[in-house]
Amino acid sequence: MITALLVTLILQTLATMAAFSLAAVAPAVAADLNIDGNLIGFFVSVVYGVGVLSAVGSVTFIHRHGPARVGQFTMLTVVAMLVISGAGTAVMDGLLALALAALVMGCGYGATAPISTAVLVPRTPVAQRNFIFSIRQIGVPLGGVLAALVVPVVATAVGWRLSLLFQIVPVALIVLVLTAMRRDWDASAADGTAVSAGGGPWWMRARARWRAMVAPLANGAIARLSAACFCYTGIQLSFVAFLVVQLTGPGGLDLVVAARFLALYQIAGVVSRPIWGWFADRVIGARWLLAMQGVIMAGAAVAAAHLGADWSLAAITAICVAAGISASGYTGIAYGEYARLGGAQGTEATALGSAAMFSGVLVLPALFSVLATGLASYQAPYYGLAVLALASAWLLTRGGR
Repeated sequence: MITALLVTLILQTLATMAAFSLAAVAPAVAADLNIDGNLIGFFVSVVYGVGVLSAVGSVTFIHRHGPARVGQFTMLTVVAMLVISGAGTAVMDGLLALALAALVMGCGYGATAPISTAVLVPRTPVAQRNFIFSIRQIGVPLGGVLAALVVPVVATAVGWRLSLLFQIVPVALIVLVLTAMRRDWDASAADGTAVSAGGGPWWMRARARWRAMVAPLANGAIARLSAACFCYTGIQLSFVAFLVVQLTGPGGLDLVVAARFLALYQIAGVVSRPIWGWFADRVIGARWLLAMQGVIMAGAAVAAAHLGADWSLAAITAICVAAGISASGYTGIAYGEYARLGGAQGTEATALGSAAMFSGVLVLPALFSVLATGLASYQAPYYGLAVLALASAWLLTRGGR
């Protein structure tokens, strides 16, 4: 179990680090390629947008080829993205190369969570599932932190292209490690026990696969969890996208101090994930704990709506910690709950969860931006986030286990 957890954690960390690397060196990339720096911000959006489809579509390939083989494919899409971004932009139109890199990486990025579910569920005691999944999910914020802290430093020393290309080394090593994992992880696929869509014309097979992929939504608890995850992840990324802007604007802080508060938000999410996982396993059920997190993030959103220059650093710290432990700390428990509710279809359920979360990333921060710009105020958008958080919390308490 420890080996499986470590490998899936590293896989997630490296994939997320690569996805956020261009944003971390956006000014240098924009200046070198002579493009609008704001366009680089769409890179992550494209990765997540394509990831919605690859998350759901990956299930068939995991059943057919095994999670280790699909994990290798995912890591190879990361390599392709790094090569296209780091070297391809030197020989072709820069914007076109970045768009192609985002599309390629999105084809693999959505599979990271379903791969982990297929690997970890059979190897994890039920009593430790939320804790283990929460540790695995540390890979997402950890990858973001590494991209923010390491990539700019390397880019300053050797240039932004090499800061991307150097990442190929650890990614390639994980591909080799996954080769060694195939005998164990892909045993059911190798034995021919993978799920098949049957015979018939291609369109009938495609329809059968689609029905199998979305079948978990017939479970009301999974449907409610998916709606909540859509909102929770959108709220999480809204805090990330607008916290620094708000702190340097209405908050009156300088950029360095504001960035430290954003780091505090991320750190709170990292530290709290395994703690929440332990609570979900030992103290309170995951569903009720997720609902409680919704109440906490609603309170943080309401407080953030009124943040101003007269607020003390201690009060801002409290907001960032509350938002971090809730909006950024919930995903491990959510994936553990998807695996539990999905049962034999745990991989399919997790894939739907990833699709719901990625969709929230695409929709809610963009809607927040439109409202904040149109109303020239952060209050209404933050109140909207609070309403969504409370509605999601209420939704999670409906129905049985």
